[in-house]
Amino acid sequence: MEKIICGVDVSSETLDGRIGQSGPFVKVSRTPEGICDLKTFCAGHGVELVVMEATGGYERRAFLLLWEQGLPCAVTNARHVRHYAEAMGALEKTDRIDAAMIARFAQAKDLRSTPLPSQAQQRLKALVARLRQVTDDLTVQKQRRSSLLDNAEMRASIDEVIALLKRQSRTLEGEIGSMIDDDPMWAHLGDTFRTTKGVADRTVAWLMADLPEIGIYSNKAIAKLVGLAPIANDSGKRKGKRPVRGGRAGVRSILFLVAAIVARYDKSLREFRNRLVAAGKEKMVIRIALARKLLVRLNAKARDARAAYANAT
Repeated sequence: MEKIICGVDVSSETLDGRIGQSGPFVKVSRTPEGICDLKTFCAGHGVELVVMEATGGYERRAFLLLWEQGLPCAVTNARHVRHYAEAMGALEKTDRIDAAMIARFAQAKDLRSTPLPSQAQQRLKALVARLRQVTDDLTVQKQRRSSLLDNAEMRASIDEVIALLKRQSRTLEGEIGSMIDDDPMWAHLGDTFRTTKGVADRTVAWLMADLPEIGIYSNKAIAKLVGLAPIANDSGKRKGKRPVRGGRAGVRSILFLVAAIVARYDKSLREFRNRLVAAGKEKMVIRIALARKLLVRLNAKARDARAAYANAT
């Protein structure tokens, strides 16, 4: 028997919900009151799962509030829904049609609810996201300063901004470090990750915030989740290149950087890179392979650490 699913199209101001492909439709504001109305609508129609697309963070409030009211929710990739709609011949696009297509996609894909993150996980993710923004802003300001060698007045102005950003960065790093140290499991995982020379506090924070599944999923699944698993591209006798695609770009980018650093100290990883270089592999292929190997190692370490912690407690 099919689940009763409500697809929700999310915008900056409204939420458009539809039961199944052609069921009842509701339009509410993206406010706590509107989300409560959506919950009432879903409860009145026996909805078992609410599915919405990831929409640049606009979906976060509805996801959290609906879960808190006891209604299971799932977040799915908007591109996947769009491709599915096109494959089904649905080229029209309105809020009502999009909501129905999300529900239809969820049914076909047999989507499960996305686990509700804890309050601590939400705060850690927000702190890490802000630290990433501050770091990017700091890089931009330093670049601007370097282009103003002959303008002392403008350099002084930029220096004030740089000083502010550095203070914020130190504050955020302190808050993140305290959160990780205060949670026994996170502290244990952090210590485990740091046993790999080249993995520093910031990398630990990124992994904790953006990849909470590490150590829980299999090596193959975690690589696919991050977007470091090669995608088969064969047909008949043709063996095409196997690209990587999708996944969590933030985690992937930090692993690219850290894997190169770890390879300086880790003999086996360095030899692995050298073999790829000797085989004439492209630079990007080498970066991806190194990042994937590092991720698999960290995932294995995290799995052992979680098991040891569970046995100790």
